[in-house]
Amino acid sequence: MVYWETARFLAEGRQLQQNFAELWRAADKVVYSTSLVTVSSTRTRIERTFDPASVRAMKERSKRDLTVGGAHLAGQALAAGLVDECHLFLVPVIVGGGTPSLPRQLELLDQRRFGNGVVHLHYRVGS
Repeated sequence: MVYWETARFLAEGRQLQQNFAELWRAADKVVYSTSLVTVSSTRTRIERTFDPASVRAMKERSKRDLTVGGAHLAGQALAAGLVDECHLFLVPVIVGGGTPSLPRQLELLDQRRFGNGVVHLHYRVGS
């Protein structure tokens, strides 16, 4: 997540990313880690263990929403009853190396929401 510390999105259509980067830089962050010695981003502190009571107190004191990142931490927060809402973002892009499973260019053609919470996304494969 340190990427957001210096990321610049000046290209047209990148306003959403720029907005997130600005929010990230302004936020106080807690990293739960037993191995990190120092932090590599501003406004960040390390906690060695996830303590639901401590997070609950932080949540009660906060005037803004809190965000949880990472599947393991999110699972702990959900199990502890600390999560009120989930926002899921699907970004169909290729990251990392190896054999790509998706083409480089996808154009969203349609989206459909079902009553049970399933969302269908229809893409055209570009060149």
